[in-house]
Amino acid sequence: MRIIGGRFKGKKLYSVSGLETRPTKGKVREAVFNIYGQYIPEARVLDLFAGTGAFGLEALSRGAKSVVFIESDDRAITAIQKNIRICGMQNWARCIKWDICQDLTCIRSFRNGFDLVFMDPPYYEDFIAVTLKNLENSMNLQDKAVVIIEHTTQTPFPDIHPPFVIADRRNYGKSVVTFLDFMIGNSTVS
Repeated sequence: MRIIGGRFKGKKLYSVSGLETRPTKGKVREAVFNIYGQYIPEARVLDLFAGTGAFGLEALSRGAKSVVFIESDDRAITAIQKNIRICGMQNWARCIKWDICQDLTCIRSFRNGFDLVFMDPPYYEDFIAVTLKNLENSMNLQDKAVVIIEHTTQTPFPDIHPPFVIADRRNYGKSVVTFLDFMIGNSTVS
């Protein structure tokens, strides 16, 4: 697995053995960055269910201001930390061990909030709805933030309600990428 674009293009990343961590395929990553590349420069990125950190590191490679990786698996965290070091991004990346489905209070200290969120939860689990609710409750997304969710056609996908709005959906073989816009004016959080 390698970075596919930007200043780290071609940089080989550490991966995690086994089937529990499933990195986003290069062609899917490339397609996402081709579609939403204009949002990357200077973006504050949140990479949820980060796995190896490939998405967040790709964002840094393409000019993102910073990335926060959230992951619960120790082996994946080790891989993310190694990948941050081999890219020399220690000052622009932070990795947090956290159970995303419990809550996202771990991101409240990031006062500037996030402009772009990538979420690649385990397939065939119902993590999308609870993660979106936890994102909303964190009150740490910028108005008009973009949330990108990778899933399969078989993944239970929840009905989407404000403050999230489906902006686009693309199929890449068995992978599906759904793009949501976050609109603060539509928020139900008080």
